[in-house]
Amino acid sequence: MTDRWIVPQPGRLGQAVDAGFGSRGAGGRYHRLMLLALDIGNTNVTLGLVHGEAIIASRRAATRATSTADELELLIDGLLHLDGASFSDVTGISVASVVPALTGVTLGVAERRGLQLLQASSATVPIPIRVDRPSEVGADRLVNALAVGRLYGTPAIVVDFGTATTFDCVSRDGAYIGGAIAPGLELGIEALAARTARLPRIELKEPEKAIGTDTNSAMQSGVVIGYRALTIGLLDRIKQELGRTEKVDLEDIQVVLTGGLSAAPWARGLEGVDAIDPELTIKGLALLWALANGSPAVADSPTVGWAGSAAGSIHIITERNK
Repeated sequence: MTDRWIVPQPGRLGQAVDAGFGSRGAGGRYHRLMLLALDIGNTNVTLGLVHGEAIIASRRAATRATSTADELELLIDGLLHLDGASFSDVTGISVASVVPALTGVTLGVAERRGLQLLQASSATVPIPIRVDRPSEVGADRLVNALAVGRLYGTPAIVVDFGTATTFDCVSRDGAYIGGAIAPGLELGIEALAARTARLPRIELKEPEKAIGTDTNSAMQSGVVIGYRALTIGLLDRIKQELGRTEKVDLEDIQVVLTGGLSAAPWARGLEGVDAIDPELTIKGLALLWALANGSPAVADSPTVGWAGSAAGSIHIITERNK
């Protein structure tokens, strides 16, 4: 049974896609108009293989900032092969990278493969950026702002659970207007294990009680329940400020969770969340590519394309948690 808070995830290659873009027949090849969307973060490299308005495959691997172009190309090709695809199916690359060393390496891979590459940045993401230093905003945060505005509406807040947990605000007119950055949940666990002599690494599982009766349950209480409290408290304050700034009711602000940990069971009970969409950045990179290449599906209307015909496979606006 599908959890009503989770946006449906992409089907694997070879499975039907509700968006109408279909899949290969037995033994056949896939449609060659495939976009490779790359989200290069400090902890993980996430890739999505996109055909039109559907994510056909999505994979994740650990980030190695010292990777050469050969190693990165091998990694990407290997991940694609897990779903029966290969680099030869790719016709373009859309990338958001917060690891400068790998940004240049990705460009080298694209050049060697003869592929057009679009790099997300404050100069290429087509939304107003109303902060003091736009060039300092992470590419993934801008891509998320673009995606949430197109797919969910504005004003909006995106909470991205990654190496850091970021809270990003989008105004009614679709502008990125700032946010907050907190240490990520797994970063906190690693710090506890590395900086203490006797505290172990623990499973990210919410305990039944806040008062732990052994080391593991006490740590799970502090880490998981404590982190939920941090998220809820900061989200509430940000919503209050955004509501006043944008002159809207708090119920009109869309709140979307994304990132590698957004689908964890402890995140599903967060109050005031409209949707959990782990693939939001991948969708944003695909939207960015479509806009840059003049796709009529997304260029003129925020309600056409991804939020319309592809809704069944990759996008859903959930009922607000009350």
